[in-house]
Amino acid sequence: MEVSKFVGLYPRLFHMAEVNTWPSIRQRGLLSTVAVLDKLGITGAERRQYETDHRPEKVTVGQGAEAVVLRDQKPMPPERIANALPKGMTPQQWYQFLNGKVFMWAQEERLLTLLGARAYRKLEHDVLTIDTDSLVAAYKDRISLCRMNSGNTFPYWHHRGFEDFHRIEAYPTKKSGDPEKRVVEVVVDYAVPDLAKYVVQVRRMKGGEVREILPL
Repeated sequence: MEVSKFVGLYPRLFHMAEVNTWPSIRQRGLLSTVAVLDKLGITGAERRQYETDHRPEKVTVGQGAEAVVLRDQKPMPPERIANALPKGMTPQQWYQFLNGKVFMWAQEERLLTLLGARAYRKLEHDVLTIDTDSLVAAYKDRISLCRMNSGNTFPYWHHRGFEDFHRIEAYPTKKSGDPEKRVVEVVVDYAVPDLAKYVVQVRRMKGGEVREILPL
């Protein structure tokens, strides 16, 4: 897909963060799990539990000002994700792959669906709205697009694999130039340390309700 087509179709991207984490993201950027573990110098068995094991609940790593919350992976328990992966790929390999990315939604309706999910609807979140054009200008060679929610297996465990992630210009298109399938996830390799430069709005939300607009 042409970059201009992608930007035109998806001018805004969305990221759902833990409540009260916007000040930290503004300062340190948006970090993947792998980037967090690197930053904190976590290695060995402790690292493996965060990088390749399933996280049924969110966990906090680091202490004090260095503390970072790693989101849970409730929607992809190993017994379900194993059914969705190609033959020979393990859930641990899939977790490690996803843990090396930062994720954004290409469609606000997908964000709202997640905010309204049973596990999250009673919680507040800091929701970041990101300008696609400026983010792509800076990170195009590290951005991939995915046709599905790669970390969800409910209510069905649709098949997925590494091949579902495409750089923008390699994303499959129709003859018209439109994408064959709507883009669901926009991911950036490793980290976006200067994400605040591309954020145009931050909303404190609970479910679909906007509680507060936070200062940039």
